[in-house]
Amino acid sequence: MGRKQCAIRHSLPTTRPEENALLERRRLTRYAWLTIATAVLIITLKAGAFWLTGSVGLLSDALESGINLASALMALFALTIAARPPDEDHPYGHDKAEYFAGGVVGTLVVIAAITVAVTAVRGLLDPQPFQQIGFGLFIVMLATLGNYATARILLKTGQQYDSMTLEAEARHLMADVWTSVAVVLGIGVVALTGWYIFDPLIALAVAAHILRSGLKLVSKAVGGLMDESLPPAEIARVERILDSYREQGVAYHALRSRRSGARRFVSVHIQVPGAWTVQQGHTMLELIEADLRRELPALSVFTHLEPLEDPVSWQDITLHRSDKA
Repeated sequence: MGRKQCAIRHSLPTTRPEENALLERRRLTRYAWLTIATAVLIITLKAGAFWLTGSVGLLSDALESGINLASALMALFALTIAARPPDEDHPYGHDKAEYFAGGVVGTLVVIAAITVAVTAVRGLLDPQPFQQIGFGLFIVMLATLGNYATARILLKTGQQYDSMTLEAEARHLMADVWTSVAVVLGIGVVALTGWYIFDPLIALAVAAHILRSGLKLVSKAVGGLMDESLPPAEIARVERILDSYREQGVAYHALRSRRSGARRFVSVHIQVPGAWTVQQGHTMLELIEADLRRELPALSVFTHLEPLEDPVSWQDITLHRSDKA
């Protein structure tokens, strides 16, 4: 165990595992490059499909893919910043860059939804016949398969490394996939029935779906930037560990938590019998912090040692369900 020189205790992730984590974050940039390459290819394919068919649905689909490219560039920037190690100006690291990227991507998705809706309304007012439908649909299906494969890779990697940026990109691409599927179905109905109004109607439905996805991304990004607490399930895991020490005469309160990208932060006041020596309190804090770090990945723990019998110890502001004797 390491030595402490004061009762206020903290453990920042400056160990070898943290260096490995930063290395892994740097490697995530390769997935941003994959997204950029995919976006360029998809834009080219969908623009060609629109040029061949004249479908307003395909135009809206191509416009959304243009937003994909912009968001992929933002993702590359955010992942590059987030991979930087803590420094003097940013002692807690740069992970929140991913929340900024998530917010920008979400905003771009919302803009894409509005663009699609405006284009669809124009199509409703002035429906246009299609040309070369078969070849155009073939191109779109190729683009859709490419988007789907990239989205699955990004989603799996984003969940594995707790990267909001990659997860946001994956869900953005999946929205594009469903857009393309809906557009293809709409064009198919038009080809069979000759009712060209189905094309912009499908585009409007797609716009509503895209808008919902964008608002979710923005909400998640805002929650991270506002230091939203850890999910209830993770808080419960922390409390279960803290409660396990009660039979040893230990209590706790003032439990606080937040998340920054893949990293988690927990602070808590640990109360022990006043008759304990400093060494006994020190040892107890070491045990509790080690248990918490084993329970939650990439966790930084901040603890404050207090005498259980002192009424002043209970005057701190408390959060969660942590006012427990």
